[in-house]
Amino acid sequence: MSSDLYTQLLDVVCGAFLLAAVIVLWMRELAAIVRVFALQGVALAAVALLLGAHEHRWDLVCVGLGIGVLRAGVLPYLMRRALAALTRDRRRYGDGRAETREAQPLVNVAASLLTAALLTLLAYAVARPLTELNPTPATRALPVGLAVVLIGFFVLVTRRRALAQLVGFLLLDNGITATAFLAASGVPLIVELGVSFDVLLAVLVLQILTARMREAFGTTDIDDLRELHD
Repeated sequence: MSSDLYTQLLDVVCGAFLLAAVIVLWMRELAAIVRVFALQGVALAAVALLLGAHEHRWDLVCVGLGIGVLRAGVLPYLMRRALAALTRDRRRYGDGRAETREAQPLVNVAASLLTAALLTLLAYAVARPLTELNPTPATRALPVGLAVVLIGFFVLVTRRRALAQLVGFLLLDNGITATAFLAASGVPLIVELGVSFDVLLAVLVLQILTARMREAFGTTDIDDLRELHD
């Protein structure tokens, strides 16, 4: 693979990775958000595969394949199962469609997109000294990973549905993983496996908690649960 082709492909993949995080802020349907998250998992896996192919590191290629299976396959599948469980309870709790939409986020869509733009600019400003130390194609894309971390945290704190907050947590984790790949040309295989299993365990636990919340209170809206507590 030539250097020019590698640079172009890396720019395209990183652009798709960042765009997926922005689209999550724009989407309201939880099913569509899960699909976009799966596409971001594909983009993250492609980043690892490109780095591994360019540097002839087969361990990094294996990590990229594992990331693709977990973050573009297993995790979206588990979230779709949680959504299906919410839909099946429609007759018992009323209009189930309300539980599959992020109808009233704490920050509206227009303000969220503007915030995403500002967070992206902040990420580029913060990462500029780091990219100047070693201006390679990977380090020049480093702000993308930082921007996704910030956007993921923003989703986590502004969404009201438990499943939408879970997606925010996973976006944050994807951003951290991308930053590690771009800054240090990947992480050891055993470290990535440990982190991936921790994330998988967290998703399984949160899926169970979401189902229990729905059964006990008839909603997964965090604000409604706070009112019950009060």
